[in-house]
Amino acid sequence: MQDMAYFDYAATTPLHPDVLEAMLPYLTDSFGNPSATYAMARESEQAIDDARDTVAEIIGCSANEVVFTSGGTESINSAIKGVAFAQQLARVGNQIVTSAIEHHAVLHSCQYLEKFGFEIVQLPVDHDGLVDPGAAAAALTEDTVLVSIMTANNETGVIQPISELSLAIRDRASQLKRQIPFHTDAIQGANALDLKVDNLGVDLLCLSAHKFGGPKGSGVLFLRRGTPFLPQQSGGGQERQRRAGTENVAGIVGTAAALRIAQAKRDTYATACRDRRDALLSAISTAIPDAQLNGDLERRLPNNLNLSFPNADARVMLDLLDDAGIAASAGSACNEETLEPSHVLLAMDVPLSHAVGTLRFTLSPTTTDADIERLLSVLPGIVEQSRATASAAAS
Repeated sequence: MQDMAYFDYAATTPLHPDVLEAMLPYLTDSFGNPSATYAMARESEQAIDDARDTVAEIIGCSANEVVFTSGGTESINSAIKGVAFAQQLARVGNQIVTSAIEHHAVLHSCQYLEKFGFEIVQLPVDHDGLVDPGAAAAALTEDTVLVSIMTANNETGVIQPISELSLAIRDRASQLKRQIPFHTDAIQGANALDLKVDNLGVDLLCLSAHKFGGPKGSGVLFLRRGTPFLPQQSGGGQERQRRAGTENVAGIVGTAAALRIAQAKRDTYATACRDRRDALLSAISTAIPDAQLNGDLERRLPNNLNLSFPNADARVMLDLLDDAGIAASAGSACNEETLEPSHVLLAMDVPLSHAVGTLRFTLSPTTTDADIERLLSVLPGIVEQSRATASAAAS
């Protein structure tokens, strides 16, 4: 919809034109199955190998440590369940440590594992949305088989101190005389953050291409050599027998191309987004003085604003914004009958009256002054209308 002012880049991004160009040959003429042996198949296989080399170079690992998947959700499920079940088979332990603010792909994977006897420990966060490395280390025991803490939160954009967490976890693991793999969901970070896995100190890292200008339905799992892992998808020997299924050649090529572009431009991306974001925050704070920013302002993705409007209703605001041709998202999971407050905001001790009236605005370098002016022209009235609606419903 060309007339839409788009403020939901954390949800998905448009396909970069150069990525589409890179993908097109493998959607048309070069359609061979890379598992076959003839020339067209070898062309597809080579394209996958080249893409794997590209991703490995960008994140600083060996090519054989890169696994291509169908997206972020599969990558996360494979990482958490794959390590957990491998550790269970080896009778190493049954405790998984994560945080209270993880994406549901992590939380639901952990809930699933509880059915198989795993104990899940959720670390708290402070009011700024940050996990304390000391608390993470203190939670580890002789039964810990995996730690999973996200790089940057999908709702608030708050960036966790992953390298400090990794150091604390490894020091504690050394005291316990055991290997404790460390996984991070880095899906929100590819546009703005350094993804070098050794700098982060992680053993598993997940990415989703459509978050950084790539195609939907394609993702990456970094799996450090030597990490215990039981494949979660069977039926073929693809991806070095770690993920069965005919490879999505075009998606894989597009993922590598998009990641290369995003990481090459991350500094200019961050500067452009931060300037627009801070200007928008200042303008909203002036127009709506009781608007509350959720999460640390400095340790956050440069394109993210998560704002609570006390005593408003996110569902009403989103509908009114949509009517005005503006796309945004809520800090809450909405359905037709109930408004479930965001688990992330509640973990940060955001009051319920604020949590249910929370909106997330995420920008990009292509966000225009006209987009921002359009949002500012309607948002104060929309907040007031939502509050009036909520007040009438409560009376």
